[in-house]
Amino acid sequence: MKTIIKFIPVAGAVALLAACGATMEQRAATGAIAGAAAGQAIGGDTEATVAGAVIGGAAGAARPD
Repeated sequence: MKTIIKFIPVAGAVALLAACGATMEQRAATGAIAGAAAGQAIGGDTEATVAGAVIGGAAGAARPD
């Protein structure tokens, strides 16, 4: 239950920040940073941080111009 409570505001922040930037590279970087922060907040370990960065980076890069 604690994980779900942590996840809600972090997911909102990631969704807002995942597509910030003018270029695909900027959006990927912003998404990776936000995803890493979310992964650390939710999982609390290195594996979760890396997974969050990968997912956030992919989501940021996937946004069409």
